[in-house]
Amino acid sequence: MRSRDLRSLMWGEALSLLEQAERLQRQFFRVGPSTAARAWEPPVDLVESGEALRVHVALPGVGAESVAIGIEPDAVTVSALRAFPACDGGARIHRLEIPYGRFERRIALPMQALELTGRSFANGLLTLTFAKRKETA
Repeated sequence: MRSRDLRSLMWGEALSLLEQAERLQRQFFRVGPSTAARAWEPPVDLVESGEALRVHVALPGVGAESVAIGIEPDAVTVSALRAFPACDGGARIHRLEIPYGRFERRIALPMQALELTGRSFANGLLTLTFAKRKETA
C-alpha cells in the first residue's frame, strides 16, 4: 500500500470520528435550563381522546422498577437511569449512539384538569393515562 493511500484512509477515519464526536456532543451536552441534572431526554407522544390523555414515553433498556414519576401543579416528570451494559475488560467501543445515564423528562400538562388513573410499562414503553376531570359549575 502506498503512503498516499494510507494517509487518505487515516484522514477519512479521523473525519468520521470527529463527526461522531460532534453528534454525541449535540445529543448529550445540550445547553439549556436544568441540563446539569440530566444527560438525555426520551421521546414522548401525547394522545388525547374525549375522556383521557395518554402520555407514551419510549424507554428501551430501562427497567420499570427504576422509573420515577413526579406530579407537579403544571407538569408530570419521568426520570430514571439507563445503565451502560457491562463489558468485559478487553472490549473496545467502536460506536456509541444510544444515550446512557440519568434522564429526566418534564412534560407540561394542565394537571388541575387531569388525574393520573393508570400506569403501564411494556416492551420499553411507559404509558401514563390521565382522566379528564369533570368541570363543576
